Amino acid sequence: MFERFTSTARAAVTGAVAEARQAGAAVVTEEHLLLALLGQGALDPLGVDRGAVAAGLAEARRRGGLSKADEQALAGLGIDLSEIVARVEQTHGEGALAAAADSAGRRRGPLRSLLGRSAPADGRPRSGHVPFSAGAKKTIEQSLRVALGRQDNSIGPQHLLLALLARPGTAADVLAAQGVTYARAEQTLG
Repeated sequence: MFERFTSTARAAVTGAVAEARQAGAAVVTEEHLLLALLGQGALDPLGVDRGAVAAGLAEARRRGGLSKADEQALAGLGIDLSEIVARVEQTHGEGALAAAADSAGRRRGPLRSLLGRSAPADGRPRSGHVPFSAGAKKTIEQSLRVALGRQDNSIGPQHLLLALLARPGTAADVLAAQGVTYARAEQTLG
């Protein structure tokens, strides 16, 4: 499938790996794909505010990576996510859920993460192989479906973006907050 990717789409995928490494993440997520597309300027035609997207992703990490749909489902059960985040941060410090979400995908044992050995101690970005999360893999697979559905012969950054928007989750939520929907992106990016 990767042979169908244009050079800019390949650069977005490798850029997502670089974003994950830079963040010290154990896996490449949909959010890393979004940041890579943003860094490429793929969202510029949509008038997306890069700072607002980065802030939206940071806020989602602060909530433990839960999407708006997750938050609404919890609210339907009478659980106020904002209150939970506030109490956890009051007890464990600001960003405690972000740290938990970042380490949730790590393949290392819990003892290693408790000892702080899940990321390089010198603060440098992680090196070596960084696997893709299940969601990131599904997004890449979805980009192929999007391209085929549009009868395009290759997969470009626009297909990756449309795949991110087609799947519920943090990336789609953050983009929706910027007024970017699947229909708008499809119309604008052609």
